[in-house]
Amino acid sequence: MNKTTNQCLCCPPLVSRRHFLTSLLPGAVAFSILQSAAPARAETHQTKALVLSCIDFRFMTAERYFLSRKNLWGEYDWTALAGASLAITGFPHPSDAEAFWDQLDISYRLHHIQKVIVIDHQDCGAYAMMIDSNLSKDPERELQVHTDYLNRAYWLIRNRYPDIDVELYLATLNKAEFQPILPTLENQI
Repeated sequence: MNKTTNQCLCCPPLVSRRHFLTSLLPGAVAFSILQSAAPARAETHQTKALVLSCIDFRFMTAERYFLSRKNLWGEYDWTALAGASLAITGFPHPSDAEAFWDQLDISYRLHHIQKVIVIDHQDCGAYAMMIDSNLSKDPERELQVHTDYLNRAYWLIRNRYPDIDVELYLATLNKAEFQPILPTLENQI
C-alpha cells in the first residue's frame, strides 16, 4: 500500500476530476470546430476527361506533356492499368475491366466528364505477357494489335456511355509521339 495516496501499488493511480476535465477540453474544442466545417463538395467539381494509360513509368512525363498540349492542364482524372485498352476488355483479368468501369462511373457521376482518353504505348509489357512476347519486334503487327484493342475499348465505352467522347492514342517509344487511332465500325460490340 502506498502510504501517501492510500492506494495499493498494483493499481493505477486515480485520475483527479481536474485532470479528467482538462484532458477532455481539447477534444471538445476539436469536435465543435469539425462540426462547423463545410462538408466536402467533390460533386460540384468538374473535370474535362478521364485518362486511362498504362502503368509504365517510361511514358508518364510524355503523357503529362501531351495532355497539357491538349489544353487539359491537369483538369482530368487519371487511371492507370497495365495494358490500358487491354485492361478495359478484361483480357486476361476481368478484375482490371471492373476497376476501370468503377473509376469511369465515379468520374462520370462526380466530375461530370465529357471525354475518355485511352493511351496505349509501344513496347508494352502487358501486351508482351498476354498477347505475344515478340510483339514489339514487329511494328506493323504491334500497331494492328493495339488498334484492335483500342477499338474494342472505344466501343465498350460508347455502348455504356453514348454521350461521352472517346479518344484513342498509341504513344511511340522513341519520340514520345502520340498517334491518334481512329475507331472503326468493324470492332463495334
